[in-house]
Amino acid sequence: MLPHLHHSVIAALAVSLAAPVRGAAQNAAAHVAAGDSAYGTLHPDAALRHYQAALAIDSTNYAALWKAALAQVDVAKQIAGANDAEKKLRDSLYAAAHRDAEAAVRANPNDAQGHYTAALALGRLSRTKGSRERVRYAKVIFDEATRAVELDSTHSYAHHILGAWHAEVKRLSAVQRFFAKALFGGGFMDRANWNDAARHLERAVALRPQHIYHRLELAEVYYDLGRFSNAREQLAVIPGLPVADVLDPQYQREAAQFFEEIKNEKDQT
Repeated sequence: MLPHLHHSVIAALAVSLAAPVRGAAQNAAAHVAAGDSAYGTLHPDAALRHYQAALAIDSTNYAALWKAALAQVDVAKQIAGANDAEKKLRDSLYAAAHRDAEAAVRANPNDAQGHYTAALALGRLSRTKGSRERVRYAKVIFDEATRAVELDSTHSYAHHILGAWHAEVKRLSAVQRFFAKALFGGGFMDRANWNDAARHLERAVALRPQHIYHRLELAEVYYDLGRFSNAREQLAVIPGLPVADVLDPQYQREAAQFFEEIKNEKDQT
């Protein structure tokens, strides 16, 4: 009978069928907005609950996916305990964050945030693993962060990941480097260099000068390069910056200690 229904009846039926979909979308959006509010007050655990509630309504919601990944990383990175239960919980959160980030990339492959959170989650997870697993993750981290920068050249956090990637590869031991070349061939890992480490982190600082961790990691690269006065310049700014990340108080303490350790060092370049 549907083909013979009056046009006004069909229109009314379409509206009634669409209403639950629109309502669900609105509910998901409300949870994402509530999550954003919680995240902005440095409560990633509360934010995560809202993002997960949004995903329970709409499992393909792009914003909820990458923001859930980001919140899970922020919850996980606060778990500093060394016992097995805490390590297992932390690693499971990083793994879940990476799964959500991958789903975000599938939902919207042409936006930088999904690629950035995929690189971030896998990077954090890799730091909890042995050298062989870290090397295995290295190419995916590099590719995802590179794609994020290609999509948004002003993404300071993606630049940070790329800068840190170059630095961490350059810091690999001879044994780790040998395994990396066996796994990927010499060409891939050989692209890591100190100039790009500094360049990407300098770009991150220029884009977001208030971000504490950008400056701390740039200072560490300057230290590696023997540019101690440049490192001190970055570290000296950090105490006056606003706390905007759950680990910022820890980063500020690390920066103060780092400054004391190098305050009398003479530049090597």
